[in-house]
Amino acid sequence: MKKLTWAARSLAAVSGALLAGGVLAPSAMASTDTPSDGMAASIMAVSGYDWGYGGRGCNSEHDVASATVDDSESELFGTVFTATTDRRGEGFLNDSRDPADWFSLSLIPGAPDCVQDVALSVTEADPDPGTLYITVVDHKGVVYQAECSVSGTILDATNIAAACGAGFIENVGTPV
Repeated sequence: MKKLTWAARSLAAVSGALLAGGVLAPSAMASTDTPSDGMAASIMAVSGYDWGYGGRGCNSEHDVASATVDDSESELFGTVFTATTDRRGEGFLNDSRDPADWFSLSLIPGAPDCVQDVALSVTEADPDPGTLYITVVDHKGVVYQAECSVSGTILDATNIAAACGAGFIENVGTPV
C-alpha cells in the first residue's frame, strides 16, 4: 500500500509541474527581446538602469564621420569637421579649429532622437561661406539633413543653431 501511495503522490507532482509549465510557457514564448515602453519604464524604476537617450530605450553603436576642407584657396583650408554618436543615440560635432569643443547635434533645430548613424560633407568657399552638410539616421531608419553655413567663425554650441538655419529636415521617403 505504501508503494501505491508514493506512486500516486509522484504522479500528482509530475502532473502539477506539467500543468504549471503548460500555463506559464505560452506567456514566456510570447516574450520578446525588446522591452515595451511600460516594461522598460518598470525596469528603469526598479533597477535605475538607463535604457538610453532620455530613457526612451535607444541603443546605438558608436559611429564617427569627418569632412575636410581641402581647397587651398579657402579660408577654411585644412579644417576638419568630425561627428560622432554615442551608445545612447546622442550625436556630437567638433570643429577642428577648437579641438576640445564637442557639442550636441540636438542643439540644431529638428534634430531627431536616437541617432544611429552620421555622415558629413563640406563645400569650400565657393559660394562663400561654405556649407557643412550633416546627415543623420534615427532609430526608425529615417534620414535627416541639416545644411550649415561655415566661415571663419568656429562652430560651437553658441552658434550652431544659427549656422544651420532651418535645422534638420527629414528626407521624405527614406527606403529603410
